[in-house]
Amino acid sequence: MNAEHNMPEIDAETLKSKLGGVFAPIATPFSEDEEVDYEALEFNLERYAASGILGYLALGSNGENRSLTEEEKLRVLETIVRCKGRGQVVIAGATYDAQRDTERFLKQAADVGADFGLVLSPGYFRKQMTEEVLYRYFSTLADTSPIPLLLYNAPGFCGVTLTPALVGRLAAHPNIVGMKDSAPSGIENFLKFESYKFHVLAGSANFLFPAMLGGALGGTVSLANSFPEFVMELFHCGLARDQARGYPLQERVTRINNAIAGSYGVAGVKAAMNLAGYRGGIPRRPLLALTPTQVEELRRFLEQEGLLP
Repeated sequence: MNAEHNMPEIDAETLKSKLGGVFAPIATPFSEDEEVDYEALEFNLERYAASGILGYLALGSNGENRSLTEEEKLRVLETIVRCKGRGQVVIAGATYDAQRDTERFLKQAADVGADFGLVLSPGYFRKQMTEEVLYRYFSTLADTSPIPLLLYNAPGFCGVTLTPALVGRLAAHPNIVGMKDSAPSGIENFLKFESYKFHVLAGSANFLFPAMLGGALGGTVSLANSFPEFVMELFHCGLARDQARGYPLQERVTRINNAIAGSYGVAGVKAAMNLAGYRGGIPRRPLLALTPTQVEELRRFLEQEGLLP
């Protein structure tokens, strides 16, 4: 028990085992009338459970978090926790601008059974998000959260960049146990904080292998939604530090990831899922599904890459 913060500290080996792998940032399937298709979500989770991935990020950008009602968020999270495979880990994404909303959600996520919370910086008042404001925000959340927290560095979504200096300060908190870095560059600046109680996850398939060579435990990557076994090949290269296989495979992974998520965002991820036999459904407006022509182009590309029969 940590006396200062009055919370149990997670065992170092347990923490490493719970974060050392590939996480799929689960897409929320929508039906043609834009209702959440929970049956499709369960179908996908059943397949993912046998794919070798360590777990799931619920309610991230690929889950269209900001397009869901609070009731939908909790039901999606409950479904993921209920349907996860034995030993799989669930990270719950929190993307609120008000601290009290984040606190409430983290308590709800803990009650549902999530293992970790992933917290994005508030972005609406981004000009006021100084290092001191952010430090107070994250450290106070960590003081009150019933589950361990991961920082989420995603300036593309919130317009706020977590600096290495800030992350270094926050990494000392016993209930802040790691981070997901989705910035397009600079993960090496955070890998120096890797320790027995703070771990870094790559936030894109585009730099999973070099991040692991630098010390990252794994990654939360959208390509795992459609081709989890393929991503696991790259992960195992990282574990083995197999540069002869890893670098060429990383180039291929990056090319494929750019064609799916890089070109089309969430709509591309869902289209690739549909092509790969998962049930991605469509995005919720204002996002638009791919056109039939775009789907056919993506299909041909994935066939050429050997990912579709």
